[in-house]
Amino acid sequence: MEYHNPVLLNPTVDGLEIKPDGVYVDVTFGGGGHSREILKRLGPNGKLIAFDQDTDALENAIDDPRFLLINENFRFIKRFLRFHGFKVVDGILGDFGVSSHQFDVAERGFSTRFEADLDMRMNQKSAFSAYDVVNNYSESQLKNVLFQYGELRAASGMARILVEARKDGKIKSSNQLQTALGRFLPKHRENKILAQIYQAIRIEVNQELEALKEFLLQTVEVLKPNGRLSLISYHSLEDRLVKRFIRNGMFEGEPEKDVFGRVEVPLKPIGKFIIPSYEEIKENNRARSAKLRIAKKLPLNSAQGGK
Repeated sequence: MEYHNPVLLNPTVDGLEIKPDGVYVDVTFGGGGHSREILKRLGPNGKLIAFDQDTDALENAIDDPRFLLINENFRFIKRFLRFHGFKVVDGILGDFGVSSHQFDVAERGFSTRFEADLDMRMNQKSAFSAYDVVNNYSESQLKNVLFQYGELRAASGMARILVEARKDGKIKSSNQLQTALGRFLPKHRENKILAQIYQAIRIEVNQELEALKEFLLQTVEVLKPNGRLSLISYHSLEDRLVKRFIRNGMFEGEPEKDVFGRVEVPLKPIGKFIIPSYEEIKENNRARSAKLRIAKKLPLNSAQGGK
């Protein structure tokens, strides 16, 4: 099954500081590119557990006794690691967003390039799809989805038009969706705005930000002290959550300081964020918006200075 080269392959795996006998988790297996690189660096006693909720990814499973692939959403990382006998691990890798394979298969409905049924499910076993969002959400719900997840200024007008368009029959396909919203798609900005609309609906269908929050909170529980996180985001909504959680251990506000002006946070960022080189973007256009952040779990009672 065709998947593009993994984004930021070496920096992401380097960020884990692989120990030959360590236990690592790749929570976004996809085509298995990052996983294969981790396995190259593991010794015979090392272990790699991978997660992917998309059944298509199962076709890429790696035949290696050190490897286990779990067909589940990474929001359940703690539950399934414990089920398989792992309480703590040495490192966790995540490459969020839609895989190149999901974008390239027209019938999945992720890409603005193809005519397709309104789908956008990362988990094909889910009953809830883009069709349900577009046809069953109220005007205020649609406005919130388009504004919060697509950051669309015209969200209110778009929501109103979609509700009007539904009166003439269900909106079943990407073409029908684009036709209904045609007045909001000026030629010089059509692709950008469509991408924002698709992103908003997709995030809602897959509960992507809720899943990411649940996952990040659990990483602190399942990482060993000094264990590493290596996480790639593709849009500001994801990256903001990752950045704030690494810095503050929370998604909103600031952590409390003790009487010495120190804060106790569970993670410490390692270096600054990393973006792909010009050469990598030229070879793989999907990499253009990628941002890698690396962190390690601090030992207990490790406070950072207030300055």
